[in-house]
Amino acid sequence: MSTTPRRTTPGLRQFLNLEQQGDWIEGKTNLRDADERSESLEQRFKYVARFQKLLRRPQVQEVLEILRYYGQNCIPLPRKTERHYWSVSCLPSTSDKPLVRVNASWMELFTLYVDGEGIRARFLVHLSDFTTDYSPVQDHVDEPFLEHCVTTPEDVGYFFPHGEDIFGINVRGSASIRKFLATGRVLRGIRIFNLTHMNRGRNAYHTSHCYSLADHMLEG
Repeated sequence: MSTTPRRTTPGLRQFLNLEQQGDWIEGKTNLRDADERSESLEQRFKYVARFQKLLRRPQVQEVLEILRYYGQNCIPLPRKTERHYWSVSCLPSTSDKPLVRVNASWMELFTLYVDGEGIRARFLVHLSDFTTDYSPVQDHVDEPFLEHCVTTPEDVGYFFPHGEDIFGINVRGSASIRKFLATGRVLRGIRIFNLTHMNRGRNAYHTSHCYSLADHMLEG
């Protein structure tokens, strides 16, 4: 008998082969998710107080509506992969004081902040999906495209985080965030980036997962 240890399939490839992942990226398939969610009651109770605090914020309805869209459109098999391959944190205690943040592996994916009376979103994506020639060259950012994806050009900005082929996009206001997420090329880029990091293995931020927030992301 062979004593060679069995290799485990990394990331989401244990649920979706590369063809299925590609079809999801392109919007060619509706993935069959799990009917039930795996849940830790201890983990749920851990962040109930923070969630109740978020509910008292004037921006909470905007936050929950955008999170619901993000959860249903930007994360593959969100019920089956919840907490172990992605997580959402509520009022995380980091210096930038976000309202909510979605993570996978060791990477931030999506964050919402207070912005005056409204909200601001931060997306991390691959730079090469948002340049004029699809190259990871900072000088080639497709600025006209980004401005076209929001209600007014002033609502979008960008930055270059540390890391190869990583691009940060800031979008101000609920209307612009919704328009941004509804743009086909944007959604494709978000899905590619999210799959990249979910395929890297288990989520390092699973202990920060807020089930109460996830309830809103996964309802319907």
